[in-house]
Amino acid sequence: MASANSGSLTNKLAAAYFGSGSFKFLLVSSTPSESDLDTFVNRSSVANEVTGTGYTSGGNAVTCTVGAYDATNNRTPVTWGSPAAWAASTITAVGGWLYKAVGSAATDELIGFVDFGGSIASTGGAFTVTISAPTYINR
Repeated sequence: MASANSGSLTNKLAAAYFGSGSFKFLLVSSTPSESDLDTFVNRSSVANEVTGTGYTSGGNAVTCTVGAYDATNNRTPVTWGSPAAWAASTITAVGGWLYKAVGSAATDELIGFVDFGGSIASTGGAFTVTISAPTYINR
């Protein structure tokens, strides 16, 4: 048999990282390249954060919940609550980054990118994001 990690390790790792701290979601004007996904580590790597009326740099807070280990698929899900809407905003974004807010752009830790599938805009209204897919920690 090949070497393998215990299934419970994914749940322990997820709980250790996602079980405490502050998490945020920031909006961007273009999708990252495959190279960006491989090399971006901290929020300071993101150079295309949106600007606009009603949007605050760094994005809005988001909650996360660590689920139970899924032995069928050998993974632990981390589900995300939706960030607060950007009220009375004028923004256009193609997606956004989930990140752990550690202290500054140079230390905040990127987690994953959420692609909206195209440009989404608000003009003097609420800009709302729903994060429907979990982040999986695989065995």
